Amino acid sequence: MADSKSRGIKEIIQALKWSLQGLKAAFKYEASFRLEVYLFIILIPIYIWLAESALQLWMLIGSTFLVLLVEMINSAIEAAVDMVCGDKHHELAGRAKDMGSAAVFMTQMLVIFTWAIIAYQNYLR
Repeated sequence: MADSKSRGIKEIIQALKWSLQGLKAAFKYEASFRLEVYLFIILIPIYIWLAESALQLWMLIGSTFLVLLVEMINSAIEAAVDMVCGDKHHELAGRAKDMGSAAVFMTQMLVIFTWAIIAYQNYLR
């Protein structure tokens, strides 16, 4: 059952610390996450050039940011499955990992789709 007591500043600060630990762990241990962060940083100037409005810029940034978010969730799923299953293969564990990977793939396709629509509207029409 969820704890229903009110949260104060100490709990908010502690939650922030845990969140920052999670970001640090994702960057330190997950090569895919690091690659996606580097790509995000490299693509920001291209986003600024490609977008003709603030809305388009936020769509490009938001879709790429979503990849990072889903990659962290996928990494959390994989870590939990690996902790529980270790080296032994289980069909459900494999399915969970495959679904997490598919979620990352779908968000990457969202980025490509967003790029294509904006590039078409701004430069190819």
